[in-house]
Amino acid sequence: MCNSKFRIQNSKFKIVLKNIVIAAGYATRLGELTKNFPKPLLKIGESTILGRMLDDIDTIPEIDEHIIITNHKFAPIFEEWAAGLNYTKPVTIVDDGTETNDTRLGAVCDLLFAMEKLAIDDDMLVVAADNLLFFSFQEFVDFAKQKGTSCIMCHHQPSVEKLQRTGVIEVDSEWRVLGMEEKPAVPKSEWAVPPFYIYLKKDLDLVRGSVANGCGKDAPGNLAHYMVEQTTMHAWQMTAGRFDIGSLDTYHEACEKFGK
Repeated sequence: MCNSKFRIQNSKFKIVLKNIVIAAGYATRLGELTKNFPKPLLKIGESTILGRMLDDIDTIPEIDEHIIITNHKFAPIFEEWAAGLNYTKPVTIVDDGTETNDTRLGAVCDLLFAMEKLAIDDDMLVVAADNLLFFSFQEFVDFAKQKGTSCIMCHHQPSVEKLQRTGVIEVDSEWRVLGMEEKPAVPKSEWAVPPFYIYLKKDLDLVRGSVANGCGKDAPGNLAHYMVEQTTMHAWQMTAGRFDIGSLDTYHEACEKFGK
């Protein structure tokens, strides 16, 4: 996190962020629970999975809008949910037009779709919508302001088995990302990458051209991997944990642990 001395010296470097939430998946692994209902809006106690995340992000001064990208099947449910919110920043729902898991655009194409539809030309915080977090995104934003580059998150993961199922990065002593691999058979480090990113305005042309230049479409990590090879990026080490809700079992576990 940047200190007060840095804030004074770098007061001219400002970012204004759109909070882009990727929520267009169909959550097939949760079975009947999400057959006709979006996973991010499942209840955890008195709130929802997504609501808990937005409660934090909405307090960040650099955020000026929440943009939630969903599919045509679930868009009306998100619209109804958004109508009852009382956040300080506006909430925009983007319908990507797809109706089935087989016709989904993929996370990267969903981001590009929203960028084009809304003519987004601002710095972007890009987040997945199915995690409970135990730190504030303000720390991540402060880090990006300190470094002045697009950024990704990372956390220490000693389990080789788990590293083989995620993105893994190598970093230098200044936390500059030297390389990234998706689901490596032989991980080169123990730094795993969760699905949270900041892409600065100066790098948006690279984002827009990513898929046309060979970037994978399906996972947000595909874009991070591509961007690491195209521009300077730094990695912020998470200061606390997260809980990834990727299955019916983990959803019930989250309700039991955090919903009371």
